Amino acid sequence: MEIYNTLTRKKEALEPREGKKIRMFVCGPTVYDYIHIGNARTFVFFDVVAKYLRHCDYDVNYIQNITDIDNKIIERSQKEGVDPLEYAKKYNEIFKQDMKALGVTSPEYKNATDHIPEVIKQVQTLLDKNSAYTIESDGIYFDLSTFPDYGKLSGRNAGMADDAVSRIDDSDKKRNRGDFALWKFSAEGDPSWPASFGVPGVGSQALLGNSAGRPGWHIEDTSITEKYFGPQYDIHGGGQDLIFPHHEAEIAQQESASGLKPFVKYWMHCAFLINKEEKMSKSKGNFKTAHELLGRYSKEVLRFYILSGYYRSPLEFSEKKLKQSEAGVNRIYEFMQKLVLADGSGKENIEEQIINAEKQFLDSMDNDFNTPDSLASIFSLIRNVNPLVSSNSLDDNSLKSLRDLLQKANSIFGIIPTKQNKIPKEIQELINKREEFRINKNYDESDKIRTQMQDLGYDVEDTIYGPLVTSKSQSK
Repeated sequence: MEIYNTLTRKKEALEPREGKKIRMFVCGPTVYDYIHIGNARTFVFFDVVAKYLRHCDYDVNYIQNITDIDNKIIERSQKEGVDPLEYAKKYNEIFKQDMKALGVTSPEYKNATDHIPEVIKQVQTLLDKNSAYTIESDGIYFDLSTFPDYGKLSGRNAGMADDAVSRIDDSDKKRNRGDFALWKFSAEGDPSWPASFGVPGVGSQALLGNSAGRPGWHIEDTSITEKYFGPQYDIHGGGQDLIFPHHEAEIAQQESASGLKPFVKYWMHCAFLINKEEKMSKSKGNFKTAHELLGRYSKEVLRFYILSGYYRSPLEFSEKKLKQSEAGVNRIYEFMQKLVLADGSGKENIEEQIINAEKQFLDSMDNDFNTPDSLASIFSLIRNVNPLVSSNSLDDNSLKSLRDLLQKANSIFGIIPTKQNKIPKEIQELINKREEFRINKNYDESDKIRTQMQDLGYDVEDTIYGPLVTSKSQSK
């Protein structure tokens, strides 16, 4: 199995630090709003990564953090006149409900506010090692001049761009432009936790008396992973937008605190969703929330859509793409229903064909989790054997092997629904007849059937996965 490592900029063989044990961490959401579908892409993809690794008999410990204290949470809660922690708790629960609705079941969630002692301990370690300094009435900052390797993940450095200043790190008293906050001293009305930091070489003497406050954005992740994984682990995932400065900051913190390199062996990043060649984001206002889309599409359709694109490539967001995914899900479901109805009385044995399809599926997943190629292997098999299944020509062993393969793929991808809206028999017969005309390029007759179906209250849309049929009452 090979994984593309953002740190080395090449594919590498997966070799965990400890036998078959894999420790994996993925950056979770800041819970101040509904997550957008771009966030969902990251979370669904790494859910599939974890499930596939477990399928390959790896012992996977998968943790995802939840940022439940942050400037954005405080600002939003103040506008609504509610307690910031209660506000975060509300969206934390919504996030978990949406993940469950999307079939994301593999991670263990860890709240930042449940790990304040770990944050304080790591900040103190960085102070002791002279990697951090204080700004009076502001907070404790990481000193980037003490970490020459900063930028090795992204190929950038702290002085290259304005985004070196992250959410709560803007201060004109910083030593270096890109220095980032480890701990923010308490401000009036903000949530805070008691803390007392020792001066290096003095120990128990408080740095600034009462240093109550809250964590910086970056420090929560390394504090959490150090607690559960130790100072080094196997896989760190997240969205492409987190590479700089967030993941660079994590590396600087942890490698400075422990003195061990590399902090993480494999870094993996999901590319953006794009809307007409433009990155989708909350700041641009051109996004759809996962919560909203779950009200219109099944989890299987949304997962299929996300997995239809290679995770390191931009994925276009459009209704057309979602409709194609819906047709793909329907196609697999219908094929599974045929397998259930077939009685295995036929003579045809296609075991070798099924074995080859499974090999293609697994080979694609082993090649940096190439989910679209894995999906293509399944659809190629369906296309080739569908006539044999429809005519009840397969023997019992072949049917069992087909069912097993699809169930195995579904245990990883989660794209086959347990039930679908039933299409009346007369409509299904028209669909099949129309497909025959289309295959034979008799488009006049196929158009007549489309009109006939519309008169009966059904719309048909042709996609790369086959026809998508919906009732007009259902689409309203």
